[in-house]
Amino acid sequence: MDGWIDAASAAERLGVKPATLYAYVSRGVLRRRHAPDGRRSLFDAAQVEELARRGRPRRPPGPGELAIESRITALGADRPYYRGRDALDLAGSMTFEQVAAWLWTGEEPSGPSEPSGPSEPSEPGGEGWRADEEGVAAAVAAQSGLPAGMLPLDRLQLIAAALAATDPLRHRLDPGSVTTTARALAAGLVEALPLAAPEPPGTEGPIAARLWARLCPQPPDPALLRVFEAAMILLADHELAASTVAARVAASVRADPYAVVVAGLGVASGPLHGGASYGAERLLAEVADAASASRAVGERLRAGERVPGLGHTVYASGDGRCAFLLDLVRDAAPGHERLAAAEAVLAAARRRRLPPPNVDFALAVLGAVAGLAPGSGEAIFAVARTAGWLAHALEEYEGSSPLRPRAVYTGTPVRAAEGRGYAR
Repeated sequence: MDGWIDAASAAERLGVKPATLYAYVSRGVLRRRHAPDGRRSLFDAAQVEELARRGRPRRPPGPGELAIESRITALGADRPYYRGRDALDLAGSMTFEQVAAWLWTGEEPSGPSEPSGPSEPSEPGGEGWRADEEGVAAAVAAQSGLPAGMLPLDRLQLIAAALAATDPLRHRLDPGSVTTTARALAAGLVEALPLAAPEPPGTEGPIAARLWARLCPQPPDPALLRVFEAAMILLADHELAASTVAARVAASVRADPYAVVVAGLGVASGPLHGGASYGAERLLAEVADAASASRAVGERLRAGERVPGLGHTVYASGDGRCAFLLDLVRDAAPGHERLAAAEAVLAAARRRRLPPPNVDFALAVLGAVAGLAPGSGEAIFAVARTAGWLAHALEEYEGSSPLRPRAVYTGTPVRAAEGRGYAR
């Protein structure tokens, strides 16, 4: 992007309101000059592009926010950047295992730098991602009394705790040990889930293929499996989301990697976080045509509910991860009836001027098209975000102080005890 662009173009690229541009100018973040006609402001296009890729400039933390320095993920106008690299580019060219290693170590992933196509992962992946057999056996046994219909995310919390109980090396917190544990932990989470497919892929294949076999009774279509893996990559981290804050707090007091993941899983289960895709799945399940889509959206609005899968607290102008995944699903399964249902929901939302869809909606569409089991979006999120939680844990293990937010006390005024020498 070269030259100078007007305010509308700059604001659209950054995903901000025009007034925010001028705030950036006053803070020295952006350069501005007047157009020859003297009536318009022009902005340095290269500087706008750099800011869009880097993410919005930092501001002082607001109410309820905790500022934590991190080298892992920056949030841009419509997408995350993992250690400076566009997550959408990584999702188009790398395996989940490569991206996880990039988050953990910052070492350049091996493999092609150009996207390899939606149905051709850059390399098989999965080497070195082996679960401990004793840990998996313990995790499977721990689930023996659970109801058959329990959702995968609920099982994952129990599985993580069972895996921890059998690992005598879990308290080793040096980087090499943590990354070794991370690979085994992620593999164990997947392999301890009940199989849905009649023929498991084994324990040497990519994590994405192993997880597919736990969530879908049908063998994976190569194109849809690549979308599945791209979703895992795009969900691997998202800066300081609520579950990541919980994971970092746990790591800051030297909780082991399993405990870090358990902390993250507990928070991710909330319907306003990792559990949001389940609501989107249920919405799509109600839709058979345009009329039922309008009714499903309208009923939720009349009940005062949020329409699941729409809007994002960070990406006000649209979630680029969603658009990327929906395009991949359209290419992988053109004309699929569940795609038509999703388009009907989006059309109903646009007519009501609702926010654009987010990545949870894309997860629900992928699940509907691929025939995944209920709750699969939550499971994809949880297994994928394990990579991010442990990347943040590695940063916290480098530090020496626990994360300790302070409360602003608003309760009954404190009274000093009488007769004990306290100041009055």
